[in-house]
Amino acid sequence: MIKLQINADIKKGVINRNIYGHFSEHLGRCIYEGIWVGKDSPVPNTDGIRNDVIEALKKLKIPVLRWPGGCFADEYHWKDGIGPAESRPKMVNTHWGGVVEDNSFGTHEFFRLCELTGAEPYINGNVGSGTVHEMQEWIEYMTFDGLSPMSNQRKQNGREKPWKLKYFCIGNENWGCGGNMRPEYYADEFRRYATYVRNFGDNKVFKIACGPNDHNYDWTEVLMREAGKNMDGLSLHYYTLPTKNWADKGSSTEFDETYWFKTLKNTLYMEELVTKHSTIMDRYDPEKRVALLVDEWGTWYNVEPGTNPGFLFQQNTLRDALVAGINLNIFNNHCDRVRMTNIAQIVNVLQSVILTEGSKMLLTPTYHVFDMYQAHMDAELLHTAFDAPGYTFDSDSIPAISASASIDSNHKIHISLCNLKPDSSADISFELRGADCSRVSGSVLSSSAMNAHNTFEAPENVKPAAIKEMSVKNGKFELKLQPMSVTVLTLE
Repeated sequence: MIKLQINADIKKGVINRNIYGHFSEHLGRCIYEGIWVGKDSPVPNTDGIRNDVIEALKKLKIPVLRWPGGCFADEYHWKDGIGPAESRPKMVNTHWGGVVEDNSFGTHEFFRLCELTGAEPYINGNVGSGTVHEMQEWIEYMTFDGLSPMSNQRKQNGREKPWKLKYFCIGNENWGCGGNMRPEYYADEFRRYATYVRNFGDNKVFKIACGPNDHNYDWTEVLMREAGKNMDGLSLHYYTLPTKNWADKGSSTEFDETYWFKTLKNTLYMEELVTKHSTIMDRYDPEKRVALLVDEWGTWYNVEPGTNPGFLFQQNTLRDALVAGINLNIFNNHCDRVRMTNIAQIVNVLQSVILTEGSKMLLTPTYHVFDMYQAHMDAELLHTAFDAPGYTFDSDSIPAISASASIDSNHKIHISLCNLKPDSSADISFELRGADCSRVSGSVLSSSAMNAHNTFEAPENVKPAAIKEMSVKNGKFELKLQPMSVTVLTLE
């Protein structure tokens, strides 16, 4: 029996709702077909944006959406994506699939998507192939309400009032596809570009610097030392692969327990990354003013057979649901420093929450985890204590249980639990301290097959099931966690 103690009187900070953010790049069928079908499409749409996707994202209450990349961002010139669609220049997407990008989805369309879904816009600017002047004009175009060439052009393009834009990242992966820069060079470039990302009127820009790739701790050290005072946030990218072989990352659906275990072990590495990068940031920013944003994370496997390798389309199984739950628990538990994350990507790319095929749409197991974890948004993290048993496989071992807990403004307590073992249930005894609750309800996402997934023929093969309501006696109750499951409980 695992004993889990929840201390409702020990609160450890607010879980920023932006931890449950998403990422949309001009990559494969994410934007085109996944989100944007055009106003003349037979697929039901609002201003060219798919209605089924809008409704699914509204239900998920996505707090923030990152765009236009990714590597695409540092080749994106924003003026190509404004004005009449028929006059927008076409280009080749050299990063992703070598297909034609017609720029029919641009700044106005992105803000319309955010308006329709209720998401806060998060935009990446072009440092790799762009200029300071280009970035300065984009900020002016989006946020300036006075008299200027850019605000006049925005009005001519149909938007009288400026938009509100809080989150803006200066570059993307500038250590790699964004220019192959040294951290010292990028730190200087960030300071230069950031100078011209101005606040107009009451719009205050939260300036984000390109941060490290996984364990590049030197990048974090240099950026915090040289530019920490100039930034509000620092990004971090880390993808979960079953192996370290990028040439053969394994199948998204055809795998055994070896690949199940390796994937979960590698995703747990996020705990070490967040801890170590946060420790470096603490030396330069002990007040934790600068946020750590994990704005690209998730699983990355071989593409589905027969699809364009540059489109990064992969299926999404129960294994991905566990990856999502584990990482969200890690981010919750580090909410003092982690204040935004963006899973990659929102539709049809990598660990997406939605898949589309023509007029059809389905919700993936990862979607259901985000839906279940909504309860943590803006709630206060609670102190928990438990000894997680080990999950041992092939002489290696990882924790078998991942957990986080919070209390919301209505005094409801929410507990999220992942059982990583594919063939063993887990008996947990809960002890609640510092609060009075009388009943427990919740839902569980699980299956009898580790590679269970939803298809357009069987879109509800993997979906949450309600847990029979239980009673709390003297602050205690017990629950059996199903094998390879994600469970979220609510105590009232």
